[in-house]
Amino acid sequence: MTSWWDIFRSIIYGIVEGITEWLPVSSTGHLILLEEWMPLDQSPEYFSMYLVVIQLGAIMAVVVTYWHRIWPFGWHTGRNEAAEPGNSQKKISVKPEIIAMWLKILVACIPAAVIGVLFGDDIDRIFYNPWVVAAALIIVGIIFILVENRMKGSRPGIVKMDGISWKIAFFIGLFQVVAAVFPGVSRSGATIIGGLVLGLSRTLAAEFTFYMAVPVMFGASLLKLITYDGGWDLLSILVLLTGMAVAFLVSQKIIEFLMNYIRKNNFKVFGYYRIALGLLVVLYFSFS
Repeated sequence: MTSWWDIFRSIIYGIVEGITEWLPVSSTGHLILLEEWMPLDQSPEYFSMYLVVIQLGAIMAVVVTYWHRIWPFGWHTGRNEAAEPGNSQKKISVKPEIIAMWLKILVACIPAAVIGVLFGDDIDRIFYNPWVVAAALIIVGIIFILVENRMKGSRPGIVKMDGISWKIAFFIGLFQVVAAVFPGVSRSGATIIGGLVLGLSRTLAAEFTFYMAVPVMFGASLLKLITYDGGWDLLSILVLLTGMAVAFLVSQKIIEFLMNYIRKNNFKVFGYYRIALGLLVVLYFSFS
């Protein structure tokens, strides 16, 4: 039986998830520390499911914020030739550029999806520990700084979504595989770095990363819910819904903040933060 304090704890988890899911600082690294300091009064099976499904709230923030850019269908008013002059009717319109974008995103998601389906349980068992997470935090933080130093003074070659080719989309997906294998890398961090290396602007790399997260996290959450064989009660449902709702609200603000920030700044500050957090994880688990 769970504790009613888990509602409060889930609010904290939702805040941390909403912030760290979109900033390239690794939600896993933060949640590992949070799990140590404020564990949920739940079974390990529930907690494993919770950490994945809570991300649905963050995903819905992307869907709501970018709905006009990601939904390919709409209505337009057209004249009905068979009707009286002046009469018109609404017809469904399709935006082919958005369809093409989603097809490229699906191509980008294939490598990580294959790895996750084939080796997901083994990856969690082998790599999900504080030392791997700390190493990934530090290494990717250093890479962010090096990539930004390399890009200093240069102009990105790709600044619009339709400039992303099928090949580039696939290679960004390969960067996502690194995050799928090594917890602490950060899915957004890996794909943003991949985008920058492949010539995308900072804002486009971040935006493409947001869109990529939609099918990835919807799929992962659905799989977790289907395979979860633990029990449900009213409190455990409320705990999950609370975390999702808070993650949704916080994510909306964080997405807005990040896009405004990177229009004028680079990602180096996140690199330094990752290094500091990685060292904190090392120190904490060395002396705990």
